Parts: sequence; C-alpha cells; structure tokens
Amino acid sequence: MGEPRRLLKVLVLQGRHLAVRDFRTSDPYVIVKLGNQTAKTRVINSCLNPVWNEELTFSVTEPLGILKLEVFDKDRFKADDKMGHAYVDLQAIASAARLKQVLQASVGETKIRKVVPSKENCLVKESFVRYAEGEIVQDVCLRLSDVETGDIELKIKWVDGASTAAVATAKTL
Repeated sequence: MGEPRRLLKVLVLQGRHLAVRDFRTSDPYVIVKLGNQTAKTRVINSCLNPVWNEELTFSVTEPLGILKLEVFDKDRFKADDKMGHAYVDLQAIASAARLKQVLQASVGETKIRKVVPSKENCLVKESFVRYAEGEIVQDVCLRLSDVETGDIELKIKWVDGASTAAVATAKTL
C-alpha cells in the first residue's frame, strides 16, 4: 500500500473560437504540463469550438508552480501547427488547500479566494477558488497567447490523500 499523496486533477472542458489552421477549420488538442509531467487530450477533428471534457491527473510537489497549456492543430503529413498557449499560477489553489481541514466543518460552497484578470495571467474573467463538496476547486477561462483568437476552459481540483497506487495520467518526460 502506497503513502498518501496529493494530486492535481485538471478537467480540460472546452475551447472556444480557436484559430483556423487548416482550410476552414482545425483539429485541436491540448498538451498540459506541470513541472516535468505532461498529459494530452484527444484530437477533436474539424472543430473550432471543441468539447473535450477530459480529466488529466498530475502528482503535486511543493513548491507548486505554473500549469502550462499548449494548443495544437493535428496535421497528418507535417508538423502539428501551434494554436496558442496559456498558463495558470497554482499558488491560489495550493494556499486554499492548506485551509481544507478548517473548511471541512463548513456546509455547502465556500469561496476562498478571487483571482482577477491582469497582465500577469491569462484569465479571461475573474476566477474563484472554492471549497465545495469536500474538494478545493477552481474554474478558469484562459485566453490563448501568440494567436489571433481562442480561449480554453478548465476546472482544476486539488485532491489530498490519494494512494500512490492510483494511476496518474500524466507522463514524466
């Protein structure tokens, strides 16, 4: 039986208004990186507003840094095209996770911290770190950088006490 460890679950929900990289559409997928761990969504063919609803799981180590996302257009006979990138600073959710034992006495949903869009982040709109149903969760909508258009929506969950026997979907490079 393994020791308890912390996990970060990243639910890649959807992309909106992604850039055209093929004739009139794109075949997007997302690569998510945390430290030396990398995970990837499936490719959604011929879609500028893809819905992935895919959960990617990462092992958490301190200090927790930046969650990086890169969006690509899958190409068959040449290198995949870049469709933008974004990042999320995980310090807000990490600091909220430290309060979890105190919050377990609360009922319903508790907003812990508000993160507002700024030059230092990729947020499209304000985001709340909250405690709900025993979990620390943050919903984020990120504007993609270095591209003409595109947003990515994520739900990030902090999970304590998972067994090391749990299978993580992120791979170490």
